[in-house]
Amino acid sequence: MSTAHTVVSPQEWLEARKALLVKEKELTRLSDEIAKERRALPWEEVTKSYVFDGPNGKETFQDLFKDKSQLIIYHFMFGPDAEAGCPSCSFYGDHHNGTDAHLEQRDTTWVAVSRAPYEKLAKYKERMGWTWKWVSADGNGFPEDMKVSFNPPFDGTEVYNYGTPKFIFPEMHGLSVFFKDKETGKIYHTYSAYARGADILLGTHNELDFTPKGRDDEEFAPYKMAWLKRHDEYEAKGDAD
Repeated sequence: MSTAHTVVSPQEWLEARKALLVKEKELTRLSDEIAKERRALPWEEVTKSYVFDGPNGKETFQDLFKDKSQLIIYHFMFGPDAEAGCPSCSFYGDHHNGTDAHLEQRDTTWVAVSRAPYEKLAKYKERMGWTWKWVSADGNGFPEDMKVSFNPPFDGTEVYNYGTPKFIFPEMHGLSVFFKDKETGKIYHTYSAYARGADILLGTHNELDFTPKGRDDEEFAPYKMAWLKRHDEYEAKGDAD
């Protein structure tokens, strides 16, 4: 990006900034309206019984809620044969560290789910320094039912992100939300988002969007996150203090 840019007087800068603020407020109001419509979506009951492997051994789907009525699940790309988690999903994982305490104040728990054996998940989680809960769904059918895991050979009919994409991999990422009726014990699937539908979770991207260079990723198109590495794989740069 060239450093050449329009430079104006303070008054002209203020006028341009206030003009953009009008659009920013429109976007905020639209985002609020979409969130309201998201909460109003109909639910579907979860009737299957899923058992996961986690830090407490075997855990049922109900166990993942703890004593809360809402559960957010991040579908983390880490297949049974992989030796490390997906770099992009690891980027999401970095952003969730430290937020559990806040979510639980709003009657919500958060759990990551992958198909890799729990031993692999625990080892990688320790390497990354994450504190959130991660469980294995290896063999229980949950990732397949949620349309984020696929078993080859692929025939072009696989459904991901509510359509049939041109490219599919055995593991894909996404976010799903569930509600548990504490009186009846019934669980309902209320929402799922995939691909860029979960982009709002990436605070780093949102912060970069404030800067003149933005995400600075056009050279990596069509896969604009190709620059990304796991946080312990970057060459050390910047302040040494």
